[in-house]
Order: sequence, then structure tokens, then C-alpha cells
Amino acid sequence: MDWIELVWLLLGFLIANILGYGGGPASIPLIYEEVVNKYAWQTSNEFSNIIALGNALPGPIATKIAAYVGYDVGGIVGAIVALAATIVPSIIALIVMLKLLQKHRESKIVKGISLLVQPVIAMLMVVLTWQMAKDSMVDIGWLQTIIIAAVAWWAMAIKKLHPALVVLAAFIYGGVVLPMI
Repeated sequence: MDWIELVWLLLGFLIANILGYGGGPASIPLIYEEVVNKYAWQTSNEFSNIIALGNALPGPIATKIAAYVGYDVGGIVGAIVALAATIVPSIIALIVMLKLLQKHRESKIVKGISLLVQPVIAMLMVVLTWQMAKDSMVDIGWLQTIIIAAVAWWAMAIKKLHPALVVLAAFIYGGVVLPMI
């Protein structure tokens, strides 16, 4: 691995995480753009698998994606670079923002910014979900995709199961049942 690849790795995760207002889930579509579309370090299916694995493990999703992709691209040094690009901007921003928010806690502007960013984050998640659903429909078929999505929705929205249990069930289904079909 040469240092140029490490710089691209740093920039890719730095940009995605600086612009990913709202935490890990809001960063996922931006990371996807960098990792899959821009640099082609992973395919869309590989990225979907990283997200599935990352959701099954404890901790923030963005750091798990960064560690996996960084290691895949540049070994231990790549993982450290990608993790630093993911964590350091958040640490700096958190310190600065805490100072600002303490000072302007009741400001209508601060409240308005938060409210206006929420629809953008929601749309980013919808676009990413659509891209992954298309890949799923190609790989396992539209019927399986719809059934899995409906069962996941039912389990979380109606039965109030924890999302981690739904992800675990999907892992088991994907690892045990789908290969037999």
C-alpha cells in the first residue's frame, strides 16, 4: 500500500464523516458514495454485508465501517487512518459545538438548523435503502426481498423487537435458509 492510497482513504472517510450531520446512520450514505461509487474499494453487495455485520456488533456503525474498509484497503495502517478520519472530526466538532450550544442554547436559529437537516438525513437514508433493496432484489429475488422487509418491519414496528434481534434473525436466515433455496 502506498501513501497516496492512504491519503485517499483519509480524505474519503474525512469528507463523509464531516458532512454526515446526525451521526453514523446519516454518514452511511455518504460513506457508501465514497467507498463504492467514488473509490470502488468495495462493491455494493460487499458494503451491504459490512453494514449487516456492523449492525450486529456493538458500537457506532461509522467506526466499524471505517475499520473494516480501512483494513481491507491498507491493512492495520489503513484501519488506523480510516478510524482517525472518522473519529477525530467528531471529537473536534463535539468540543466546539458543546461550547457554542451552551452559549446559544435557546436560539431559534440553532433549533431551526436541527429541524431543517432532519428531512435531508431521512432522504439520504431512503436513497441508500432503495439502492440496497435493488441489489437484494437482483441477488435473492423481489419476493424474498419483500417478505424479509415485511417481516423485519412487523418484528420491529408491531412486536417491538429490538433491531439487533431482527438483524441476528436475518443473519441466520441468510446464512442457513437462503443457501438452500
